[in-house]
Amino acid sequence: MQHRPTIIFDFGGVLLNWDPRHLYRKYFNGDEQAMERFLSEVDFFNWNLLQDAGRPFADAVAQGCAQHPEYCELLKIYDEHYPESIVGQISGSVEILVHLKQAGYSLFGLSNWSAEKFHLVRDQYEFLDCFKQILLSGEVRLAKPDPRIFHLMLEKVGRPASECLLIDDSLKNIEAAQRLGFQTIHFQSPEQLCQALADKGILVENK
Repeated sequence: MQHRPTIIFDFGGVLLNWDPRHLYRKYFNGDEQAMERFLSEVDFFNWNLLQDAGRPFADAVAQGCAQHPEYCELLKIYDEHYPESIVGQISGSVEILVHLKQAGYSLFGLSNWSAEKFHLVRDQYEFLDCFKQILLSGEVRLAKPDPRIFHLMLEKVGRPASECLLIDDSLKNIEAAQRLGFQTIHFQSPEQLCQALADKGILVENK
């Protein structure tokens, strides 16, 4: 008899609408090209990944300002106004999560997220209570797609990778998990997630 998989959710881009552009747009007065140039020149997403892996924001801003003094104030803005980079939950995905919880699936969270910033917004999102446990990259100082964080996840779950289903919007993370034997769904939209779950025999209400 096949066991129900343990289902592991990524957060940003799957359950939460996080994007630094939400915060930065107003500081660029709608100039999308200038904003994208800034994000590219400071290598923003790799800079931010180091915070996800445990680097304190104070150190990150100091280093970023030393390397890119022309963008120092913008880097400080991300640190000081971080919650504005999240514009709420992705409702369709949260409905699926809640349904899975009600159906008795064992749910875990695995997120690349700075611990200091996660705790700023944790209480705003009730759906996070659906998880049996949440593994934050910032707390263990490892970030996806590093295989070590997936091994830590398996220790918490207590099941082999083949009995775990990872839902993540990052193809790099999906591929890393697949190499370790996880079942995976590369998230693109709540509708696509609903169909992908159905294809695996996991039925949720399609609202």
